[in-house]
Amino acid sequence: MSNNTKILLAEDEPSLGQIVQESLETRGYEVRLCKDGIQAEAAFREFAPALLVLDVMMPKLDGFSLARKIRKEDNDIPIIFLTAKSQTRDVVEGFNLGANDYLKKPFSMEELIVRIENQLSKKNLISAEAECVIGRYTFEPKNQLLIFQSEAAVQLTHRESELLYHLHQTKNEVLDRSFILKKLWKNDDFFSGRSMDVFISKLRKKLARDPNVQIVNVRGYGYKLIC
Repeated sequence: MSNNTKILLAEDEPSLGQIVQESLETRGYEVRLCKDGIQAEAAFREFAPALLVLDVMMPKLDGFSLARKIRKEDNDIPIIFLTAKSQTRDVVEGFNLGANDYLKKPFSMEELIVRIENQLSKKNLISAEAECVIGRYTFEPKNQLLIFQSEAAVQLTHRESELLYHLHQTKNEVLDRSFILKKLWKNDDFFSGRSMDVFISKLRKKLARDPNVQIVNVRGYGYKLIC
């Protein structure tokens, strides 16, 4: 997985940036280290990374603002935020901007590496099943497309596709919250739970054109796709 895989690292603290860069490079990743958001934005286009690791508090252009710009160009590239911020509103803002993961400082390198490998391996989780019928929608997991009655397709993010795929696999039954958190996010802590809630909300909006399709919150257990 890691051989020649490009990672863009944006971290304005020189010592931490160097430690993370060297640790990733010893595992075979090709790392481009940037010291501010403006430099990272330029590197994103020139370096063509497979994954972004962004510090939130950076000079010139902060991590949230950079992610907002990147998501206008690429809705699928995994983004992991590094931050000293831990308030709920900051975490929710990060996930609403399209973050795939959120790691609080201080962190261990092993934890960061596990999270990076987890994001890079996600594309293998979705079955190659050609399409799924969800009410009046057609869902193509492999292509990450959601189509309403043969109209123009809506492009889903990789995480949205993963979650919708598993909801469809257990349609009209409860998808256990802890199970899906551990399977897709690799843990069921508070931050992962908030991330999943954000993606559930996004899927509800994208499925809203068919009133017979609902994602119901089964309190204390998980979610149920009714269709």
